[in-house]
Formats: sequence, C-alpha cells, structure tokens
Amino acid sequence: MAHADSSGIDLEPRFGLRDLLGLRGSTAWLFLLILEAVIALYMMRNFGQSPPWAAFASLVLMLSAGALVTAIPVDPLPIPVALYAAAAPPVATALTVMTPTHDLPNESVWSAFASSYVLAVLVLRGRIRTAWLGVIAVATVLVVLGLGSHLRPGTLVGSLVPVGTVTAISVFTAVMRPMQRSLRILREDAMMRAAAEATMAAADSERTRQLARLDRVARPILERIADGAELTAAEREECRLLEAELRDGLRAPQLVTDELSGAARGARARGVEVVLLDDGGFAGVPEWVRKRVIDAATRELDAINAGRITVRVLPLGRHVLATVLATAPDEDRRTEIDTDGKVTTITD
Repeated sequence: MAHADSSGIDLEPRFGLRDLLGLRGSTAWLFLLILEAVIALYMMRNFGQSPPWAAFASLVLMLSAGALVTAIPVDPLPIPVALYAAAAPPVATALTVMTPTHDLPNESVWSAFASSYVLAVLVLRGRIRTAWLGVIAVATVLVVLGLGSHLRPGTLVGSLVPVGTVTAISVFTAVMRPMQRSLRILREDAMMRAAAEATMAAADSERTRQLARLDRVARPILERIADGAELTAAEREECRLLEAELRDGLRAPQLVTDELSGAARGARARGVEVVLLDDGGFAGVPEWVRKRVIDAATRELDAINAGRITVRVLPLGRHVLATVLATAPDEDRRTEIDTDGKVTTITD
C-alpha cells in the first residue's frame, strides 16, 4: 500500500526495494540472468525424475515466472503478474511430483528449491501476501501429492526447507521498510531542493539578462534625463520608442530578438501601433518553429506603414501557435503559424 508524507506526496511508487538494492538498468538484467540460470540448473534435474514433457513444462513455467517478477518495471507488481508468479511454482511442483518416471522415490523435489527463489523475488517486488500464498500452495502440493507419489518423508521435509528463503526475505523486507521510507523522503526532499534551486537560477539569469538589456538600451537617455538636459523632439521620440520596446520585453519576452525588436521599432517610428503578446505557447516547440514565427512577424512589421499590428503567441495546447494580425488602411492581413511550422496568410 502506498504511503504519503506530510505534504501529501505519494512516495511509495517512486522508491521501492528495487531502487534500494540497485536493481535498475544493467544491474537488473544481470540479476535476471543469474536468477534464470539458477532456476534452470534446479529444474534441469527434473529431466531424470519426471517425463520429458512434464519436466519441460515445469521448466518453462518457472523461467517465465522468474522473468516476469524481475523484468516488469512497476512496483508493486501488477496483480495478474503476481498471481501468475505465485501459481507457477505449485503447478510446476505438481507436474514433477505426480509424474515419476519409475516406481522408486524421488531423490529430491527440485521444483520446490527453484520456487523459493521466484517467491523470494516476489516478496522484494512488494507482493508479500501473494508470495506466501504461493509458499502455502507449494507446501500443500508436496504434502498432499508427494506422499501419494512415493516421496520419502525425509525428502518431503527437505523439500520444505526452502520455505526459509522466503521467510528470510520477508524479515529483511520488514526490517528495511523504515530505512526505505526514510530514503524516499530524503530523495523527495533532494528533488524539491534541486527544482527550487533551478527555478531560482533561471529567475536570476532572466533578471540579469533584463538588467543588461535595460542598461544597454536605456542608460544613455536616462543619463541625459538625470543630468537635467532639455530633450529634443527626436530624443522624446526615442523615449517613446524605448518605452514601448521595454514593455515588449515584459509582455512578450520570447518574442524579443534583435531582429523583431528592430522591425517593431521601425514600424512604430512610421506611426504604426504595435502590440506584442506572449501567452506561453512557445513552451515545448522546436527552436526552428519559434524562428519561423519571428520571421513571419518581422516581415509583416517591415511591410506595414500605417495602422495597427498585433503579434500574439497563443496559449499552450492549441494547434495554431501564433498569429500576426495587420490592420492597414487599404487591407487586413492575418497570418497564422501552427505548431508544425506551417504559415498561412489570409487577406481581406
């Protein structure tokens, strides 16, 4: 069952015993290879005690169960997979116990030994109750069917010894659970701190960029104002254009490039009303699509000599990424750029 910390964040699925034991990536595949080899070594012994078809069927059952309990990347294991892994050992054991090749007693029930490893891994994957159902089923098969198949009492007791493997893993899991939870919480805290630090670094970088831009474009005129100099008409016009350019940087930071800012300044100098808006649609789109939007907007800004032009990046999730609406005395043009980079122009 999943647990949540005081912040309400569900931590159980994010850090299980597989993470604690390092059973991820290449290590997990190595563990799977070793497990399958151990299962195969045990199950191959059945070919001398049971008919080939029964020995082969039990081998396939155990190998498939071992592969599933190790390779499925979800913790805890899905119920159907866990039930299959718990059912395969008793079925494989029944096949080898019920079909002896001769009337002599079996020397050992090798399927029971292989079953202990599959059920132990099932415990590690978060299905303790299901694993113990499998243990009980294997023991029941040995007691009920083993005595009727000429299984020696000593062999029967010896075949039940692997139950200790599952017991040991269950105890280990119970002991490690507090440490597991502590490590999950520490990992979550580290991730939250890293995210906060990344956010602060991004904000600081953006603030530094904006201050550098402000210093570059506004310092000369601000120094003249601070000195008390009387501004000429050209300088007052420069102030108006500069104010609009700085406003663009606040309202549409993703649209502000040297190319587009220069085109917007030129259009405003010709008396065109220019509005740039950014509603966040650039998030996640390729850089070449963003460049296509800026190129389309720049062309429209360079082409218009009077009227109004609005460049808007639409909200995230829409097929149309950005629009450029140019309203001139002689005609209106609407340019749309979709998320695939396709440019469509409609003229009225």
